[in-house]
Amino acid sequence: MADLSGLPDRALRRLAGISPLRRWLIVIVTGALAALGQAPFGLWPATLVMFALLFGLFLSTNNWRQAAWLGWAFGTGYFLLALSWIVEPFLVDVARHGWMAPFALLGLAAGLALFFAAGLALARAAGGGAPGFIGGLGLSEAARGYLFTGFPWAQPGHVLIDTGALHWASYAGSLGLTALVLGGAVALWHAVAGRWGGVAALVLLGLLLPLGDALRPDAAAQSEAPTVRLVQPNAPQHEKWKADKIQGFFDRQILFSQAGQGRPDLIVWPETAVPVMLNTAAPTLEVISAAAGGVPVIVGLQRYDGPRLYNSLALIEAGGTVAAVYDKHHLVPFGEYVPFGDWLGRIGIHGLAAQEGQGYSSGPGAQVIGIGGLGRALPLICYEGVFAQDVRAAPERPDFMLLITNDAWFGQVSGPYQHLAQARLRSAEQGLPMIRVANTGVSAMIDATGQITAAIPMGQAGWRDAPLPPPLAPTLYARTGDMVMILLLAMLLGLSRIGNRHSGPRI
Repeated sequence: MADLSGLPDRALRRLAGISPLRRWLIVIVTGALAALGQAPFGLWPATLVMFALLFGLFLSTNNWRQAAWLGWAFGTGYFLLALSWIVEPFLVDVARHGWMAPFALLGLAAGLALFFAAGLALARAAGGGAPGFIGGLGLSEAARGYLFTGFPWAQPGHVLIDTGALHWASYAGSLGLTALVLGGAVALWHAVAGRWGGVAALVLLGLLLPLGDALRPDAAAQSEAPTVRLVQPNAPQHEKWKADKIQGFFDRQILFSQAGQGRPDLIVWPETAVPVMLNTAAPTLEVISAAAGGVPVIVGLQRYDGPRLYNSLALIEAGGTVAAVYDKHHLVPFGEYVPFGDWLGRIGIHGLAAQEGQGYSSGPGAQVIGIGGLGRALPLICYEGVFAQDVRAAPERPDFMLLITNDAWFGQVSGPYQHLAQARLRSAEQGLPMIRVANTGVSAMIDATGQITAAIPMGQAGWRDAPLPPPLAPTLYARTGDMVMILLLAMLLGLSRIGNRHSGPRI
């Protein structure tokens, strides 16, 4: 068998001998390969290997500036592949917006890569080593989830959602999974270098995967569980609002609500499923209620309040009565509103202000609504399912989460599957089941451990009745949130000066 103990150092020496441009192109490609662990690919070992290479390159930097450039190049490649679905909204109307797609993807990838750059720069400035690498990158990912309204999509830890390690999110959340990935990468690098400490750490981390599955509690649905009907109309975004298509998609949802011999306890339509404003929707809601046979129906639609426009969810009861309304409060910057638009309107720059009907206005915040015998639901609309802090912001603990979304904007390749994975993560973190209904898919019932119990596949129109799984007791993460992991990552960063130093070649 070949001796691999010197392979890392030999690889770094060879990399140091090529031109800077080729070197950074290699780093960008390495970052892109690291994103193969994200859904739908699920190649999490590739993520582990590529982050191990990043760690080796980090050890060979001389100062924080080199570390920052390394993190930026790796992060740019990583986000170029992980967020490639961002081009899909620009392809809905190719003639008008298609030219923007490559600029949007490159700009977003390069911008988010600044967090990786900051993480490695901070780690190098603090002393480097394994603790610095894990602490610095971990803290930069925490910052990415909160700063500038947050965008925690495609965190390194998300590659473990489809493994037994998902259960550990109930203790430490997404940042805990990210720390596992970074720790595994460090252990892999040292193990290949022939260091027995790295081998032992890698074996220990390897045991955490099956152990997570073994410790996962049973969250199977009970025999008397309420039945929920998931309604998936499959309206492609480029057709969804066409005058000659709108009625057909609405009628499809009516048909799915009527179908079947028995009646469910709740019917759920996706985001913006009703093509009229709530303010003038009374006749339409009566039609929906009649089709449901008086069963409560959750629908997504828009409403206005004066000049303000809201992306809303409404609970419709017998006779078309509106029993509850929830307005989305965590909006997509530039997609649903323009940041600082209201402020610009106050100084005379109009056309961007949400308060004047330009884009959506934000609702008052998280809320819990009662849905008859099903219990208390935490409503979430699309993007809000990405944020663990939005779930924890609920005024009281719900019995389940209820997410409606229109993932048609994301295409059918990677975006919807990554969004679904994050919904599973929210359930595992909180110990709460989730009803997830998407326009084009994937609609799913998710139990309180993050496992999918029923689903309607991507790109199919249809309906499915599924029992609502019971909630579990509040998890450790539900009680503490991200603060514990942030403190632990900060401690690692502080300990980085006493971590092992590497004397390999510098680049």
